Amino acid sequence: MSRDTRTGKFDLLLAEALDRISRDQADIATLYKHLQFAGITIVTLAEGEISELHVGLKGTMNALFLKDLAKKTHRGLRGRVEKGKSGGGLSYGYDLVRCLDAGGEPIRGDRTINVVEAEVIRRIFRDYANGISPLTIAKRLNAEGIPGPYGKLWGNTTLRGHIKRGTGILNNELYIGRLIWNRQRYLKDPRTGRRVSRINPESQWITTEVPELRILDDDLWQAVKARQTSLRIDYARSMDSANVGAELQMKRRPKSLLSGLLVCGTCNGPVSLRGQDRFGCSAHLNRRSCTNARTIKREALEARVLEGLRHRLMAPEIVAEAIHAYVEETNRLNQQQRAAAAADKAELKKV
Repeated sequence: MSRDTRTGKFDLLLAEALDRISRDQADIATLYKHLQFAGITIVTLAEGEISELHVGLKGTMNALFLKDLAKKTHRGLRGRVEKGKSGGGLSYGYDLVRCLDAGGEPIRGDRTINVVEAEVIRRIFRDYANGISPLTIAKRLNAEGIPGPYGKLWGNTTLRGHIKRGTGILNNELYIGRLIWNRQRYLKDPRTGRRVSRINPESQWITTEVPELRILDDDLWQAVKARQTSLRIDYARSMDSANVGAELQMKRRPKSLLSGLLVCGTCNGPVSLRGQDRFGCSAHLNRRSCTNARTIKREALEARVLEGLRHRLMAPEIVAEAIHAYVEETNRLNQQQRAAAAADKAELKKV
């Protein structure tokens, strides 16, 4: 729609109500401004022709509605969790219980142990406690054709997860009959529109004992926790004093000139650094789901790319074309800004 707005393919936007377009105050205000600049009118069946007053008042009311709805939903989920029922999502090792109450309504939030998956969980914990890495465990499970959560392949992070967030097979306390809810919350990044998680204070966590869902005994759970603690201590000792105490998950592979830009020619998946000096297919490394086992030295690959850029992108005709495109885009943006400024001045004169 944004592209069609700029090309003049329509001059009227019709909706049932303003909240059907968006309930986000910033989004609806930005959209209104862009459509006004393009000479496009917004009309809804509920409010009629939309003006600045509708955008301001209705936008605020819709945003408050969403906030109130979120609070009510959160309260409802909390009540369900306090009764030992699921607050959302289904962990590996469990099945949903599908049945109706006396009134014929579906009973929500009940789970039961999946016997086959529970044995896989016990195996993962035993192997890890015995010193086998999550990566090796994942490779073995995939090699044996054992499906992972949601039928996907097993990966290193599927098992390891994040200790503080309680994610990953090795950190799920539901396996010892303890349901923890509200560990984290999700916010929308206004720059990207993506959801970003934030850890809640521990005082806000809701913990309920559900012994009927226990899969592991305490000895095996504690053995895994002891190994995780030992690894974190060893890692902290290996770091500089400024990094002592850093979490195991905070370790990042060294960034390179080509990080995030490479794609495997076999599976089209990402290519990442293995260690510090070789690039290889991530799918082959982590899951063995790709047959491309070849690697290349980081310095050699970067040299090839830079040499190609030097010969191809610095050719006089390509440089001239780039400059021409830059000038055209700059002129277009400047013209757009001048037109917007003129429209704003015209609106101010009406006030």
